[in-house]
Amino acid sequence: MSTRSPRSTGDTPEPTPGLTRFNTADGTAALAALHEVCASRAWGSKVLARRPYATAGALFAASDAAMAELTAEDLAEAMAGHPPIGRPKPGDPTSRREQSGMAGASEELKAEMLELNLAYQEKFGHVFLICASGRTGEQMRDAVRDRIGNTPEQEREIVRAELGKINRIRLTRIAEHAEGDAA
Repeated sequence: MSTRSPRSTGDTPEPTPGLTRFNTADGTAALAALHEVCASRAWGSKVLARRPYATAGALFAASDAAMAELTAEDLAEAMAGHPPIGRPKPGDPTSRREQSGMAGASEELKAEMLELNLAYQEKFGHVFLICASGRTGEQMRDAVRDRIGNTPEQEREIVRAELGKINRIRLTRIAEHAEGDAA
């Protein structure tokens, strides 16, 4: 755990307004913000416990460390917060934004993804999880095709890495956005 203060000391940068707000938020509000990033209570508690953060990089490092410590049950809880690829949560702009690569997909590709999602879920017991930001529907389809042949142990570690990527993207939004900014 770093003993550095989040305040600037020469070459140490000042935290962004969003990071300052996160650092100074009461525990309940900060934990709620973290829950929007990742549904794992263990991950949220670990990240919260390491506040304050001097930089977004320090926040990312804490997230990565917390992700590495999650049990299989914690990972299952984190995955439960993610809708299947091709079916973003209704009314959830984050889900819609992250899965935008499927928005313009053909009906044939959407149907194929649904079939692959169901086969994946039957094999592994959870949704197919991938950091979908910036990926096309075809890239996501190819990834599920490739990964469905993995062992449960291999897939759990891939899911852990994908969750880490998703968490970094979502934490960036917390760290960069000042109060009142559109998130």
